[in-house]
Amino acid sequence: MDIDFLRNELKKIHIRNVPNADVEVVNESSLKMIGKGRQGAVFAVTDDICVKVFGNKEDCEREYQALSMGKHTNLFPKVHDKGKLHIAMDMIKGVDLREYLQSQPLTPELSAKLIEMLLTFKEIGFERIDHHKRQIYLLEDGNLKVIDVARTIWRDRVYPYPRKLLNSFGEEIKQQFLTHVKELNPKLYDEWLHYIRMEELSRQICQVLMNQSTKKQNLDKLCEKLLIRDNEKEYVKQLYGLVHKVFKEEWVKMMILKGMDPEKVMQKIDEHWDSLKREEPQPSKKIRDTKKSKVNLREANHVGVPKKRYEGAVVGIKMKPRRFY
Repeated sequence: MDIDFLRNELKKIHIRNVPNADVEVVNESSLKMIGKGRQGAVFAVTDDICVKVFGNKEDCEREYQALSMGKHTNLFPKVHDKGKLHIAMDMIKGVDLREYLQSQPLTPELSAKLIEMLLTFKEIGFERIDHHKRQIYLLEDGNLKVIDVARTIWRDRVYPYPRKLLNSFGEEIKQQFLTHVKELNPKLYDEWLHYIRMEELSRQICQVLMNQSTKKQNLDKLCEKLLIRDNEKEYVKQLYGLVHKVFKEEWVKMMILKGMDPEKVMQKIDEHWDSLKREEPQPSKKIRDTKKSKVNLREANHVGVPKKRYEGAVVGIKMKPRRFY
């Protein structure tokens, strides 16, 4: 292959990515386009070599990285040249699995080869082990070749089973493949079936939630039950518990920094707060009904607790300085 000729011709090819569609191609070169997809377009260079031209650098780098990770296997085409937006590689001469299964059955032997392919994906470090059937080729000698592997790496979202491959089969062939998996390795079948069921259950739950309509009026009434600031007794009780929790967490942090046993510190704190709770005076009905009480409550809402009574605790409680260590 003449690298200089190839790179000169590639200057005459322009690829533009289109959201949720195949790329747009402007080809003013002598190279014949033989296919295109979401990431780029493929052109014939010789009878044995093709070049894939990408719409952006990231997809090109991802594809090259994935091919490099699997170059020691027989699954991927050999790379001959790499540029910022192109990869020249061996031409795959075979039939893709989508075309093959339109006229031929899925045999246990072919299913075994597909399982081996997934195992190879896993062993070489691909984050996503599944692949669409149209990107898997059967060669004349019965071996498999895989193309378009950019999306197998650098993934934020991955699946614990070959979801894309199974869904690309269609329901009938999918069940045939799972039957073969069950015969070849029942444990693997059980695990995949578990994930399939969890996915179906998740879909059903999602539909239920989407079909439920909660009226704002009803929600407002329900939310009223969560409001407690207008109930002084309940407010003091809840605030007491909150301050207790914060106080306990901060003391434990301090004691850990001092090398103390956190379990013993928490036990001492609980004992101390239990004793305070037993001594806590109950607010009388007369006090609750007075204007002064309401003023104090508003102050508590503003600053968290009444200023005059706060000494490390909450309303109506004075803490005596004690050491917990």
